[in-house]
Amino acid sequence: MVNKQALAPRPAARPAAAAGDGRSSRWQAHRDKRRRALVKTARRAVHSLGYSASMEDIATAAGTSKSVYYRYFGDKAGLQQAMGEVVIAQMQDKVLDAARQAASPREGLHAMVSAYLQMAQTSPNVYAFVTRLGAADALTNPADPQTSELLSHFFEAVTSMLASPMKSFLASDPRARQLGGPALTLWPQAAIGMVRAAGELWLATPDGPTKPTEAQLSEQLTTWLFEGIANHVPTPASTISVLEDTP
Repeated sequence: MVNKQALAPRPAARPAAAAGDGRSSRWQAHRDKRRRALVKTARRAVHSLGYSASMEDIATAAGTSKSVYYRYFGDKAGLQQAMGEVVIAQMQDKVLDAARQAASPREGLHAMVSAYLQMAQTSPNVYAFVTRLGAADALTNPADPQTSELLSHFFEAVTSMLASPMKSFLASDPRARQLGGPALTLWPQAAIGMVRAAGELWLATPDGPTKPTEAQLSEQLTTWLFEGIANHVPTPASTISVLEDTP
């Protein structure tokens, strides 16, 4: 008697590599989801506890241990970078939406400055957490290049966004075209330095009749940034006095 079951074709065996890849993908998806949840919880904790909250404080607020945070982010600087990436992504969405509705490069720049200030104003603690080196880290390892790189990531991204409306402006305004490449290289760096310094001083200023609103400060900074460079006329080299030869 012929055993029909023995003659029946067997299902093709799943390659071991494919099975491993599937497990790896599922595990990575789980890790990514867990990481996002930890960042979200940490952001809420920093908002409530303050930017100097320790990893242990943050982990307690998240209902887990600080070893979990170290496993996913390496150290506090890693968590700062991860949270900064979330803040930047949200700000980019807001800026891009405003830029699509802007009728001019100036409006686009204004939208960007406003988005930056609103982000900082919404949660000064979160803003400080992603842009400052904690006091303990500064004391224990003040010159760590890796830490400096992590903490500069936030402002590098903001500076890149500032360059976009500037390119549009330089292309559309004949006065600005006289400035050429140096303006495009130097202006975004100078701009974010001014916006950051003014914004942080504004955040630290107690509420009162002399403190501008976010809308007022956004307009003032935009005017300084945009009209200041638009009205700049390069000085011809032939008109520059050589002061060193003056007695």
